[in-house]
Amino acid sequence: MLRRLRHLPTNKGTAVSSTSDDRSRPRTEIDTTVPHEARVYNYWLGGKDNYEADRVFGDTVAQHIPTIKAMAQANRAFLGRAVRYLVAEAGVTQFLDIGTGIPSADNTHEVAQQIDPSSRIVYVDKDPLVLAHARALMSSTPEGATTYIQADLHEPRSILEHPAVAETLDLDRPVAIMLVAIMMYFHDSDRPAEAIQTLLDAVPSGSFLTITHPTGDFAPAAMARAVTAIEAGGVRFQARSRAEFETLFNGLPTVEPGLVPVAAWRLDLADGPSLVNNPEEVWYWSGVARKP
Repeated sequence: MLRRLRHLPTNKGTAVSSTSDDRSRPRTEIDTTVPHEARVYNYWLGGKDNYEADRVFGDTVAQHIPTIKAMAQANRAFLGRAVRYLVAEAGVTQFLDIGTGIPSADNTHEVAQQIDPSSRIVYVDKDPLVLAHARALMSSTPEGATTYIQADLHEPRSILEHPAVAETLDLDRPVAIMLVAIMMYFHDSDRPAEAIQTLLDAVPSGSFLTITHPTGDFAPAAMARAVTAIEAGGVRFQARSRAEFETLFNGLPTVEPGLVPVAAWRLDLADGPSLVNNPEEVWYWSGVARKP
């Protein structure tokens, strides 16, 4: 399997903040001889928190998707643009960032707090491996707050009912729900739109939902081969068409420019040159929607 972690004890409700100590952290044993999706994604981003097994698997996927590294980087760049829009233009300063992954450059709190130091962020991931890296996320401005919790989007109530969420976010004020490169791990049988709706029901009018998702629309045969290879590695994975992607927004109206390739969304908010020449080289849809 791609994921093979043993952690003692099991703890879905772990929270890590800048004031916590190591006694609150589950002990995690990591098998570096098998690939792990968080480390593979880190490899595609050019990070150093990966091992030979991760790099071999990452290169195997790249045989089917030659632009996979550009896709990972384009998703990261989109995250920064989306956060800049949400803070600077939409006035949102609270974020629920689900599917955190291993920390990289320009994390949500770093981008948000550069614009508004009072921004408050809750990071969520189900993976104990991410917990081992969570300390890197825990820097914050004195005016703001940053917290990490270990919980699973397959059980959205486990996120919303975690005490660290209420301690960090005011759910009576707008919240930006960030689901960047995470929903592909839900098959249709997992009812992803229902999980998202549970989150939306917990936040008020004026909140936002941000999603990116891989698609086979631009290269159906290649994406189909990639999905086969990824699932053969032990990871549940589903690419979705634009129409299928749209259903994840549960009817919410999207902000301009609507549902577009991830490399084409609001390039005016980029902090550097575009990573790709043709947005359709990055096989991801993206969108930001507002709850009326």
